Amino acid sequence: MKKITIYTDGSSLGNPGFGGYCGILLYRDKEKIISGSVANTTNNRMELMALLQSLRILKEPCEIDLYTDSQYVVQGINEWLEGWMKKNFREVKNPDLWREYVGLSKPHNIKAYWVKGHDGNAMNEKCDKIARFEAKQLQDAANNMQEPSLNI
Repeated sequence: MKKITIYTDGSSLGNPGFGGYCGILLYRDKEKIISGSVANTTNNRMELMALLQSLRILKEPCEIDLYTDSQYVVQGINEWLEGWMKKNFREVKNPDLWREYVGLSKPHNIKAYWVKGHDGNAMNEKCDKIARFEAKQLQDAANNMQEPSLNI
């Protein structure tokens, strides 16, 4: 089983607001960055989206060390998920994304670790910068869209 490291981060300009996510996958000397944005979302959804998009690109079962500054994601994976599944995700925020995580994570062995955000971890800082860039780019694009003016 290949051993990979994944760093993820999500960002939301407002909560809800314009959101961005980033995942950085490391395998040996290779680095793959995935990122994107969503118009009306929350920070927690973007944190999860970074993880889901990272898992989607894996082509075979892997041993994964996941690093994120989201306690929500780390505790969700390490502590809460089993209980949420037993109650069919009733009264859980973002049940659609957590259900998707369950399916995507099945072939993998995932260990989630919390890293303090904005504390000098180079990969976490890189993820944060890309996620915020994605959110800001979408926000700027939306702000630049103007109603057609009537030149009467």
